[in-house]
Amino acid sequence: MTKTLKCISPIDGSVYLERPVLDRAAADAAVSAARASQTAWAARPLSERVDLVRAAVAEVGKTTDRMAVELAHQMGRPVRYGGEFGGFEERASYMADIAETALAPMVIEDSGAFTRKILREPHGVVLVVAPWNYPYMTAINTVAPALIAGNAVILKHATQTLQVGERLAEAFHAAGVPEDVFQNVFLDHDTTSGLISSRAFDFVNFTGSVKGGQAMERAAAGTFTPVATELGGKDPGYVRADADVDAAVDGLMDGAMFNAGQCCCGIERIYVHESLYDAFVEKAVALVKGMKLGNPLEQETTIGPMANVRFAAEVRAQIEEAVADGAVAHIERFPEDDGGAYLTPQILTNVNHDMRVMRDESFGPVVGIMPVKDDEEAIRLMNDSVFGLTAAIFTKDAQTAEAIGARLETGTVFMNRADYLDPALCWTGCKDTGRGAGLSVLGFHALTRPKSYHLKKA
Repeated sequence: MTKTLKCISPIDGSVYLERPVLDRAAADAAVSAARASQTAWAARPLSERVDLVRAAVAEVGKTTDRMAVELAHQMGRPVRYGGEFGGFEERASYMADIAETALAPMVIEDSGAFTRKILREPHGVVLVVAPWNYPYMTAINTVAPALIAGNAVILKHATQTLQVGERLAEAFHAAGVPEDVFQNVFLDHDTTSGLISSRAFDFVNFTGSVKGGQAMERAAAGTFTPVATELGGKDPGYVRADADVDAAVDGLMDGAMFNAGQCCCGIERIYVHESLYDAFVEKAVALVKGMKLGNPLEQETTIGPMANVRFAAEVRAQIEEAVADGAVAHIERFPEDDGGAYLTPQILTNVNHDMRVMRDESFGPVVGIMPVKDDEEAIRLMNDSVFGLTAAIFTKDAQTAEAIGARLETGTVFMNRADYLDPALCWTGCKDTGRGAGLSVLGFHALTRPKSYHLKKA
C-alpha cells in the first residue's frame, strides 16, 4: 500500500490535499537525475542562471491571489495579508543582484610568475527541507541562491504546505529551469534520512524543529555532508526606559501575534523597564483585544487558526501551566476560540523563567511580559534561553543598543523593529537554534565550496 502525506486544513479540519510519497527506488532515481543534470546547469553562464531564477520569481508573481487563498487553506494565514510574494521577491531579487560579486574569484596574485586565486564551486545536489509557516519565503532563501550558484536542487516541503512545493516547481519549470535541475518531491522521514546517510546530497538545508534538525544531523553523521539548520526560537524583546512606548507596543505585539505567532523569529517574551511596564502592558492588552479571530478566508479576520490542532494544544498547555503557577492571563476567551486550531491570542504577566511559556518554544499567539530594573537584568534574562535567533531592543540610543547587542547570544540584533529578515544580512542563529548562514554574500558562500588555484608560470 502506497504511503501518502495529508495536508489537514486548519480552517475546518478537512483533508485539503493528499500526495503519495516516493519509495526509495523512485527517490534514488530523482537524485540521480538531479546529479546528471547539474554539471550542464553549472556550465551555463551565471547571467543565464540569474535570468532564469528571476523569470521563475515573476511566474510566481502572476498568481498572488491564488497564493493567498491556498495558504489560508493550508496553514491558516488570513487572505487579507495577501500571501508572501513581497518578501519572496525581495529575497530572490537581492540574491540575484549580488550573485556576480558574491561568486567572483578572489584573486590574490596575477603576475608574470604566478596566478593565485580562490574560486567558488557549487556543491552539486542540494536538498532543501522547507517549513510550513512561511512556505514560499523560507524555501526561496535557499532555492534561489543554490540554483544561481550552479547547484541542482531537490525540494522537500512540509506536509502542512504540500502544494507550495508543487507551485514552485511549476513556476521554475515554466520559466525554463530544467525539470531535473529543480525537483519537488514528496518523501517520508525514513526515506529522507536514508538518502542523507547514503550521501545522496552534497548539502542539506533544513528549517524546522530542534528535533527535526537533530534527525538531519544524525542522518548525515560520518558522511561529511554539510548540514545547515535553522531551528527553534524563543526570541526576546527589550523595552528600555527611553523607548517610545507606542512604537514598542506596535512592533513587539506584531512580532508576537502576526501569523498567529507562528514565526521563526516571532517575539515570545518581552522585558520592559519598570518605569514603562504598566503603560506597555495596558496598551498591549488593548491592541490584542482588538484582534479579530476567525476564518482566514474572510477579509475581516486579522488572526487565523493555528496551522494544526496539535500546535494549538501545546500553546494552550503552556498557558494553562503558567496560570496554574501564578501567571495572570489578560485576554478573555474569544467567542471564536473552538478549543482546537482557533486559539485566543494571549498576554501573560507575573511570569518567570521557571514557566515553560518563558522557556520552551511556543510558536503561537502568546507572549509573557516581565518588568526589569535595568539593562543588566534585561541582558541576563534575554540570554537565559537555549535558543538564539533574534533579539529586539527598543530605545532611542543606538550606541547603547549596539553595546547591549554585543552581549546577547543571538544571530540578529534589531533596534526598534522585530520579526524581519533583511536579505542583505546573514540569517543565522546560535545554540539550539542551529547553525548556518542564509542569504547575503555568506549565503552564496554556504552553498558553494572554495577551490584554490596556485599556478606557477615559470
